Amino acid sequence: MGRCSTGTRLSLLAKGRLTMQNLTTPELAAWIENAAREKPVLLDVREPWEFQTCHIDGALTMPMNTIPGKLFELEANQPIVCICHHGARSMQVALFLEQNGFTQISNLTGGVHAWAQQVDGTMPTY
Repeated sequence: MGRCSTGTRLSLLAKGRLTMQNLTTPELAAWIENAAREKPVLLDVREPWEFQTCHIDGALTMPMNTIPGKLFELEANQPIVCICHHGARSMQVALFLEQNGFTQISNLTGGVHAWAQQVDGTMPTY
């Protein structure tokens, strides 16, 4: 996955070429519960063993290294929330998706670890 420097990212945002949002876990929980909003694809980009340990209900597992070969499985205009353990890998995937024409991309800040701490206290952590 390519990386943008902060300056490059800010420049691209200023030009309207990137639209990725950062969501907190309470914001995502509210979105999921809101029947009036289109449900996002919860794209969990962690490794299979991580997903088996814990995940947000309804999440689609697609490990980060498989994303380039599976772009065709995702709809470019559908809202997608990228999820990982703490938010770093999912941020890279979110940027990659934007660079490949996806228009409604969000990254879950703090990942499933934050979800377990702030939304679902019964979720196992690792």
